[in-house]
Amino acid sequence: MNLRVIEADITTVAVDAIVNAANGSLLGGGGVDGAIHRAAGPRLLEACRTIPLRGGARCPTGEARITPGFRLPARFVIHTVGPVWRGGTHGEADLLAACYRNALALAAEHAIATIAFPAISCGVYGYPIDAATAIAVREARAWLGGGREPRAVVFCAFGRAIADAYRSELAGADEL
Repeated sequence: MNLRVIEADITTVAVDAIVNAANGSLLGGGGVDGAIHRAAGPRLLEACRTIPLRGGARCPTGEARITPGFRLPARFVIHTVGPVWRGGTHGEADLLAACYRNALALAAEHAIATIAFPAISCGVYGYPIDAATAIAVREARAWLGGGREPRAVVFCAFGRAIADAYRSELAGADEL
């Protein structure tokens, strides 16, 4: 299986699609969401505005939407909205897993071979990194084990602590 971890700014990664840890409006924000919008340029915001609202959001938590990448090295941006951590007793794990599954399914629909994920929900949404990386690795392994597109998943960490958490999770999963 082709899973790897890199320490990088996701807006610089040359893959078919990068995943945006977005908010439900898809109109930009802070963290990785703001960085992706800035790097992609104003046409990304225009594309996001065309996505219809559903229940007050263009992308409800756990779902995914796709746009072109515009000025990014990636051809596409797959936007997903992770859950806000509320102690782990409000379905957060299921919603986070859905983010990965739905992003991967959307990538498959668009024949995307390589995809890069940030640490969804681990910034301002407060999801504990070790729990989040366990879900990310589990979902990516399950998807790649099915022999479908995408065939390569990159976990793009913005900093050593997050990269080390992914590496630890990948090493632990390899020992099973």
